[in-house]
Amino acid sequence: MSRNETIKRTIILLWSLLGVAILTAMYMWVWTQVYHGQYVFNVKLYFRGHVLMAAVYVVLLFFFTSTFGGLKIGYLKPMDVFFSQVFAIIIVDVISYTQISLMEVRLVYSPPMVTLGGNKAYRIMFPPRKLLLIYGDHPVDDILRKFEGRKDKYQIAKLMYMGEDQDKLYEEMVSKDYRGVVLWDVPAALRNKYLKYMYARNVRVYMMPKISDVIIKGSDPMHLFDTPIFLTREYSIKVEQIFLKRCIDIIFGLLLAIITSPIMLITAICVWAYDRGPILYKQTRCTIGGKEFKIMKFRSMRVDAEKDGVARLATKNDDRITPIGRFIRAVRIDELPQLFNILKGDMSFIGPRPERPEIIEQYMEDMPEFAFRMKVKAGLAGYAQVYGKYNTTPYDKLKLDATEGVESNQTTAAKNIDNVTEDGKLQ
Repeated sequence: MSRNETIKRTIILLWSLLGVAILTAMYMWVWTQVYHGQYVFNVKLYFRGHVLMAAVYVVLLFFFTSTFGGLKIGYLKPMDVFFSQVFAIIIVDVISYTQISLMEVRLVYSPPMVTLGGNKAYRIMFPPRKLLLIYGDHPVDDILRKFEGRKDKYQIAKLMYMGEDQDKLYEEMVSKDYRGVVLWDVPAALRNKYLKYMYARNVRVYMMPKISDVIIKGSDPMHLFDTPIFLTREYSIKVEQIFLKRCIDIIFGLLLAIITSPIMLITAICVWAYDRGPILYKQTRCTIGGKEFKIMKFRSMRVDAEKDGVARLATKNDDRITPIGRFIRAVRIDELPQLFNILKGDMSFIGPRPERPEIIEQYMEDMPEFAFRMKVKAGLAGYAQVYGKYNTTPYDKLKLDATEGVESNQTTAAKNIDNVTEDGKLQ
């Protein structure tokens, strides 16, 4: 690790500890001035008792904040850090409130606690990292737009095509003008060559994985010989996992359908009252194994939105969307009828979003790997919905969905390794 990186991590750690210390000081002020000072406890605490209260709060706060990523200032998105801190503080405050109420033997008044944000100070101390971007044959507009969305962390200082003079490329890779290199859509053989060169010279590298890279990430490492082996096999979940997942879908599907029934009723009335058209919109989608089913949504477009019979994805400012439809799309109310698709078994809560057969055919002409999304049952939400954006490309969505499957299997990977015998067969 370079000296600058060590200093950076040390400052981030000290900044995080300072935040914990300030929050602990605020808690102790509330404890001594409000709780211990105004409430009559069965046992009065002295100095050591106050130290113990502070120590318990520090341990809980540090544990939950680090668990949820609240200490990763500058590494996660600002809002992710903020909500992680808020969530951690809420949990710690609930535990502390329960602790104090038990001491008083009744529910006591609970003043709100506030969280600290260190992102602004982080940006001052650590300006955006200047990067060199080496690209292949595909247009770079998409990747530039992604980095443009994180100006607080990255700045693409220069673009270079992989076909340029190689000596010039290698010289730029190790230039002190940049603090990292981005490899975008570079063929595997050339990418591996660049990667080894920069790794040997301690240059930070950012790479966007191919589908094959994501598949390799989910492989099981095996140590049977004097060389590492990665085992990649057919993706499937166990019978007990299928049963458990189906139980979760049914239980939570019923609960959410009951809870959101007033919202669905109001939405149905509004959709019908706007143009007296159909309330629900049914459309053919594909789930596991390419099986087709009718997905249900509240209609958000005009009745004649696809009168020409051509399937078209909705765009950000699509004029086919009605005013009612624009609102229910923004707050995702239009997706609520899919709870009945989940209860029926066509979909699950977690999984890649189902797509139309004709859209799948279009994607597979240039991207045959798109069929991998249908190795699992379609879902209401997945990585592509959580981390993706409105303009995320189909290929990037596929990589996110594939990553979701990979990470869900990594829990069982270690168990599989333990079950490998000396002859290389699974027990």
